[in-house]
Amino acid sequence: MKNNDYAKIALNEGRLSLIGNILLFGIKLWAGILSASSAMIADAWHTLSDSLSSLVIIVAVRIAGRKPDREHPFGHGRAELIASLIVGMLLVMIAFDFVLEGIGRLSNHLQATYGAVAIVVTVLSVVIKELMAQYAFRGHRLTGFLSLKADAWHHRSDAISSLVILAGILFGRYVWWIDGVLTLIVAVMIGWTAVEIISDGVKPLLGESPDKEILEYLSTTCDGLMNRPCHVHHVHIHRYGRHVELTFHLQLPPELSLREAHDLITLIENKIREDRQIEATVHAEPVGDKVSSLT
Repeated sequence: MKNNDYAKIALNEGRLSLIGNILLFGIKLWAGILSASSAMIADAWHTLSDSLSSLVIIVAVRIAGRKPDREHPFGHGRAELIASLIVGMLLVMIAFDFVLEGIGRLSNHLQATYGAVAIVVTVLSVVIKELMAQYAFRGHRLTGFLSLKADAWHHRSDAISSLVILAGILFGRYVWWIDGVLTLIVAVMIGWTAVEIISDGVKPLLGESPDKEILEYLSTTCDGLMNRPCHVHHVHIHRYGRHVELTFHLQLPPELSLREAHDLITLIENKIREDRQIEATVHAEPVGDKVSSLT
């Protein structure tokens, strides 16, 4: 699959999310006002925040698709990671606002009046948002874009919050405080989702340790191509969206000529590019040098 195909998948998801969320926002806000429910109104604004995140994703994917230039020799792929952080921060602000709303609701003993419209709208929201979440998760699996995963969880958190509100509709007639409590529960769920999204976006930006699987692959591949142990170590991996740079050290027999060592290293780099679509840079050391660790 070409990079343009990945971008097309992400852009289609962003556009669908944008249209769907704006429509749902209007319907849910109308139902919340009719019911005098802060939880439903909060849920509506949560849906609108999904629209903002979809806009961020659309812009970020377009930026990430730009070719490398002098200022960005490894491309613009990390724009997509930055988009996931922006989505996460939007969720944090929304969660905090809902916490204040829920506390105020409880302090003032405010009660919602749910009706048939609220039930229909809430059930509709659960179904539509989960379908949108599945579509975004599928996009994430196909492209590996963290921003799509963030958007998928954004949709799912909206579906879950609507489920919580549906429970409130069923029990709201018996307890006055249910709407305020549900507002707080929705806020906690949104906040938890935000923390996970931000964490997933920060890790690649700060730098990650190579996982066990890539270390085993490098060791097996290099040893197999060289027909001897190469003692792969000092492995560093740098992700720029779908573009990944990898550097590592290995050991070669000291009697090899510079040309022979160069040809062997080129063979390894080409193999890694073919197998994993990763650009590798290999540093050769003579056999016998001390190897401190795999990484």
